[in-house]
Amino acid sequence: MTIATTHVGSLPRGDELTPLLLARDKGEPYDAAEFDRLVQAAVDEAVRQQVASGVTWVSDGELGKVGYSTYMIERLEGFGGHIDRKPAADLAEHPDLSRKLSAIMGSQEFTRASCVGPVRLRTLDPLHEDTRRFRHALDKHGQGVRGFLNAASPGLITAFQVNRHYPSHEAYLADLVDAMRPEYEAIVAAGFDLQLDCPDLAMSRHTGYQDQDEDTFLRTAAANVEALNAATANIAPERLRMHICWGNYEGPHDHDIPLEKVVDTVIAARPATVLFEAANPRHEHEWTVWRDARLPDWKVLAPGLIDTCSNYVEHPELIAQRIERFASIVGKDRVVASTDCGFGTFAGYGKIDPGVTWKKLRVLREGADIADARL
Repeated sequence: MTIATTHVGSLPRGDELTPLLLARDKGEPYDAAEFDRLVQAAVDEAVRQQVASGVTWVSDGELGKVGYSTYMIERLEGFGGHIDRKPAADLAEHPDLSRKLSAIMGSQEFTRASCVGPVRLRTLDPLHEDTRRFRHALDKHGQGVRGFLNAASPGLITAFQVNRHYPSHEAYLADLVDAMRPEYEAIVAAGFDLQLDCPDLAMSRHTGYQDQDEDTFLRTAAANVEALNAATANIAPERLRMHICWGNYEGPHDHDIPLEKVVDTVIAARPATVLFEAANPRHEHEWTVWRDARLPDWKVLAPGLIDTCSNYVEHPELIAQRIERFASIVGKDRVVASTDCGFGTFAGYGKIDPGVTWKKLRVLREGADIADARL
């Protein structure tokens, strides 16, 4: 069995599509027909490029969304306003670096709403647009590959859309479970695997939940996994992926919570495939945490083997060596070669040149083939 390759989901939106995504996000007038045409063309090209790069588990690039963590405010009721985010704890100590990174990566111009009322499902129409476009692109360019679509986990939503309404975190989560379940089930019903994005289980320790002490954070993370499990109870684990990370930015990351403190919480989640950062220099050494963890024999590890904060193109031999570490833990058949994070987490924001994205994914395939031959 050839080692599968994939990525975390988001891809660069491009200069033509980004203004329309931001206008739609802000509720400003935009040409809906032109928006659909551009998104469909972008998804078609993204699938074509993924397949050409040797990716075997492909996505729509989240190209119809302004970002992975805030898109649901057009699909759910109960959100409003805009609040500026707190700086990540590591960057707060280095304001000059923060300014330099903003100049390089662009500004985050999307709406950061709060939860200001009861959360309820408003419409699944944007999701149906996503699944229609992705199916069209797969039928055109993706014969024989596996497809997945991203969705925000309940916990991720709480970390980005601050609670201004509910009496407790748990009450907020409970309504998010009911509100997001239809989206999760609709993605799988459309024939795609579902990826739950869960940076709330690691990154949010020094971002959205940074005011909590460590014990409180760990209880919050456990509650978030319980909510994820409840929301996906009707979906088979093998159709589920989850992604954890410490943030897709080139900061010190010296406030990151160690993997060993959250790994049991991550393993308790229902998704069979776990995507995580393993190329990030702050976390690459943590492959030993997976070696020592109590992993069920049905869990699949999808380590990030290429960095998405740097335009360096990794050598295929390095990728092969990284794969071999994880194959030594769970066997070749339970390893998927992946990326640390997304290549375009928000419209208009990111450091990776689009052309470098495809180079990185091509060498990911080359490295997987080297490891496959040796294993």
